[in-house]
Amino acid sequence: MGNISNLNTLLKSFVEKGPAGCACSVSQHGNTLYEGYFGYADLENKLQISPDTIYRIYSMSKVITSTAALMLYERGLFLLNDPLEEYLPEFKNPMVYRYTPNGSLYTSPSTRPILVKDLFCMSSGLTYPGDNVETARHIGRVMKDLSQNEAAGGKFDVQAFSKAIAKVPLAFDPGTHWMYGFSHDVLGALIEVLSGKKFGEFLKDEIFEPLGMKDTFFRIPEDKKHRLCSLYNRSDDGILTKNENMDADFMPGAVFESGGGGLLSTLRDYTRFAHMLARGGELDGVKILGAKTIQLMSTNHLSSQQLKDFDWPFQAGYGYGLGVRVMMDPPAGGCNGSLGEFGWCGMAGTWVLIDPKEELSAVYMQQMLPNFEAYHQPRLRALIYGALDK
Repeated sequence: MGNISNLNTLLKSFVEKGPAGCACSVSQHGNTLYEGYFGYADLENKLQISPDTIYRIYSMSKVITSTAALMLYERGLFLLNDPLEEYLPEFKNPMVYRYTPNGSLYTSPSTRPILVKDLFCMSSGLTYPGDNVETARHIGRVMKDLSQNEAAGGKFDVQAFSKAIAKVPLAFDPGTHWMYGFSHDVLGALIEVLSGKKFGEFLKDEIFEPLGMKDTFFRIPEDKKHRLCSLYNRSDDGILTKNENMDADFMPGAVFESGGGGLLSTLRDYTRFAHMLARGGELDGVKILGAKTIQLMSTNHLSSQQLKDFDWPFQAGYGYGLGVRVMMDPPAGGCNGSLGEFGWCGMAGTWVLIDPKEELSAVYMQQMLPNFEAYHQPRLRALIYGALDK
């Protein structure tokens, strides 16, 4: 192994210019090559980042959700090309928002049903709330209605969410484009229907407990609240202000289990999950997923048109597989890593790299908005691969 200790200098520089604290681990062939903790989990109370620190992993939940669904795929409970409506009938006969040549909005039936693989690949036509397309505006209204439903106390589960979002016309015909959105949250509803368990219960029984991930969950227990890393907003001039407005779904009593962004975890817990995937689906004698299924997961599934949609600059060189970015073109990404390296990242700046070819995994944790992902993540990748012996 080369000079992996250079990570110390890099991570210290991150804390000097960005988050209050951060942590990183690198593992290869079942061994921990690096584990480091820098800065504070809570600036105001001078609580340092430590192995016990719990983080909001946001969209890194998607990798876990995709793995869980693929476990059911391996049991023959669905096929990727199955119409979603066979399992979630609320998605039967979807409509699509369209525009006339003069810009008038209308809806008409989709050219084909949503397939299960469209949920994995972000090609379903479902979006996140926003202002960029009519579907996003409509979904924003649906989410507001769900959260303000007085009869349910403002609480809704993944099945209620799936039924509500299914009524929204799609942003495009399924399979024609790539657009980031709520697809993995619907995948959580599919997992419930196929497994007969609540989504969080399935994850606990089938992934977290077998892998010894004792601090990964949707809801933080009362006795672990003090370990939750503070989330900070960073101003343009570098001032960090604690953000306490985004944690309702993580608290005891919340109901919604978001497969797209709702999990909490620690560096060591997520490292065990990531290294399981890097080692062909097995860790310490526990088999979670087949190596061939991981190969399918980490293969680009996007068409040439969809690749044009997946145009985030810091993801240059990557395609998109079953819930993960996939390295397709190292020169295009300025990347010294492997073809087939895969993973994802989270809204507050968390990041995972998984490389089955090198049996390598890396996990980075922080809690800051904006997250500086375009600066941090390519530099972490470059240093880690540069430190490999060959």
